[in-house]
Amino acid sequence: MAEKEKKVKNSENAVQRYFRETMGELRKVNWPTGPEARRLTGLVLLVMVIVGLFLWGVDAVSGALIDLVLGI
Repeated sequence: MAEKEKKVKNSENAVQRYFRETMGELRKVNWPTGPEARRLTGLVLLVMVIVGLFLWGVDAVSGALIDLVLGI
């Protein structure tokens, strides 16, 4: 049996081995359920909005401070 595995590994090239190993790893993944994926997607969108508003505020304040310092 070990000889057969050696023959398979020797006859396949690096690309074939990459895809075979990738598919093997993807089978091990614990995929989220539909509701869990929707909940996590909503959480990511909410965090994006909060971070975007924070960065907008920092930009507005720093822009106003630079205008004040430069006298524009």
